[in-house]
Amino acid sequence: MGMTDLYTPVLLDHNANPDYKYTIENPTCSHDGVNPTCGDELTIQVRLADDGTIAEAAFTGHGCAVSQASADMMADAVIGMTPEEARKACQLFKRMVRGEEKDQDALEELGDAACLKDVSHMPSRVKCAELAWHTLDEMFGDEAASGKATTTE
Repeated sequence: MGMTDLYTPVLLDHNANPDYKYTIENPTCSHDGVNPTCGDELTIQVRLADDGTIAEAAFTGHGCAVSQASADMMADAVIGMTPEEARKACQLFKRMVRGEEKDQDALEELGDAACLKDVSHMPSRVKCAELAWHTLDEMFGDEAASGKATTTE
């Protein structure tokens, strides 16, 4: 697999024209993520609707094209999901980029992020692709319960 296989038009568009790279005013939850191997840093923010679904998701930070595009795709994919559904999507994404999940029907749930399935052939880029998804999963998981995520109410 060559670099051109990873840098698809979808990835390049999400990197160059992110829809979800901004700060949410009064987020319900916020969590920071860092990839220490390359220095990518993200802050993921979510605003929950009254029904408990994700009404808004956004990110700020810096990093490579893969981490930035993946964060934008993640925000798009999880809007409308419950935190539990979003965590399942995060787990599915992580299995996909590690080469453990290849079922196209299952990957459709990830929307544009399914285009990152070939990152599994580039181990050095897996953590870049996972950063936003891992950070969101942490925010809604046990980390949030222990107070490591910032929750504003």
